Amino acid sequence: MYIPTARFSLWADFIERTFLDEGFKELVAQGIITGATSNPAIFKNAILTSSAYTEQLSTLSHLSPKEKYEAVAIFDIQKAADILRPLYNVGDDGYVSIEVDPFLCDDTQATTQEGIRLFETINRPNVMIKVPATPAGYGAMEALASRGIPVNATLIFSSEQALQCANAFTNASKNSEPVDTVISIFVSRIDREIDAQLQSSGVESGLMGIMNAAEIYTQVEALSVPKCRVLFASTGVKGDDFRASYYIDELLASNSVNTAPIATINAYVARGDKTIKLPLFGEKIEIHKQKVKDAGVEMERVIEGQIHEGLEAFKSAFSEILTALE
Repeated sequence: MYIPTARFSLWADFIERTFLDEGFKELVAQGIITGATSNPAIFKNAILTSSAYTEQLSTLSHLSPKEKYEAVAIFDIQKAADILRPLYNVGDDGYVSIEVDPFLCDDTQATTQEGIRLFETINRPNVMIKVPATPAGYGAMEALASRGIPVNATLIFSSEQALQCANAFTNASKNSEPVDTVISIFVSRIDREIDAQLQSSGVESGLMGIMNAAEIYTQVEALSVPKCRVLFASTGVKGDDFRASYYIDELLASNSVNTAPIATINAYVARGDKTIKLPLFGEKIEIHKQKVKDAGVEMERVIEGQIHEGLEAFKSAFSEILTALE
C-alpha cells in the first residue's frame, strides 16, 4: 500500500518489457507501486513501438496473429507478476491485470473460457483477468470469481455498471471463497468529453469525472463486497489545464486503488496531496450535477457514449496489433 493506514494503493497503468526490467522493479522496490494494469491499447503501443519484442517475435512466425500477441503479452504479464509476487505473498496487492479479447465482450461463455485459459496459461496466482462491464461481462465476472480467479471489472462509467459488478462479486463470494477483485471506474475521459461545453457555460471544468467517480465509490463501499475495492482508472491529465497528479489528489480514498501512467505517479510522489478526499458529501455532488445539466450536458448520453467509445478503442487497438502481427 502506498498509504497503508488508508489502505490506498498506486498501480502502474503501463506494461513494456524494457520498463519491467528497469523502472518497474525500482518503483516496486521503493514501495511506490504495488500492482500494474494493462489493456489492448497499452500492449499495442508497447509491441508495435518497442524493439524489445523483436527477438521473441522472430521465433513465432508459425503462429497466428492472436497467438503471437498472447505469447508476448503473457511473457510480460508473467514477468510483472514475478516481480510483484513478494508483495502478493504478504498480502500487499501484488497484482497485474490482463484483459480478455475485447471482441468477446458480448459473449459470457466465450469471455469466461478465455479468462480461465489465460489465467491457467499465465500460471501465476497474482494475475487479475480484466473483463469489460457489459451485460455479458457481469456473468463472466461471477463465473471467474467463483472459480477463484481474481477479476478486474473494467470500463466502468456509471453507477449501474458498478453495482452490477458488485452484485456479480457478491454472488460469487456466496458460492466460494472470496477472491480479490477491483471495480475500475474511468474518470478523466468524462471531463475531456464535456469540459469545453461546461467552460462555455461558465461551469467549472475538470470536476464531473471526479464527482461521478466519487458517487460510485460511496455506493460500492456501502455494499461491503468481500475483498473488493474501487480502482480509479483513466487518471492521467491531458494538456496543461490541471496539475499532473490532479486525478490522484482529488480521488484519494480509503480502501481504493489508483492506476495511472508513470509520469502521473512520479508527479504525485513528488508533490501530490496526500490528504484523504473521499467520500464527498452527496449534496456537493448533486449541486455540481445540476450545474452540468443546466449547461445542457446530458450525462446519461455522455456515459453511454463513453462506454461505447471505450470498447471500440480497445477493439481497434486489438485489431491493429493483430494486423501488424500477420
